[in-house]
Amino acid sequence: MRISNLAPGQRFRVRGILLAKEVGKRLADMGFTEGHEGVVVRCGLLGGPMEVRILGYELIIRRSEAEGIEVDALSPEPQLKPTSIAAEVRS
Repeated sequence: MRISNLAPGQRFRVRGILLAKEVGKRLADMGFTEGHEGVVVRCGLLGGPMEVRILGYELIIRRSEAEGIEVDALSPEPQLKPTSIAAEVRS
């Protein structure tokens, strides 16, 4: 599976980079190396760039670059329960 196929909130584990030369090396330098886990934060419309969180960094990558990153999909990131300020004050 490619990272470009994942939806926002979907977690992943990197299997490898299928891109060669400078682009592949740059992605590896940013943390897209085998075994590292991350999450897709959001995706641009109409095949636009993707925001990805990996190794504590939030990165924007082109969709064409995302198509060259092979991943294993993991369970979605758990959603935080919204709480109101009033509920926290009462505690």
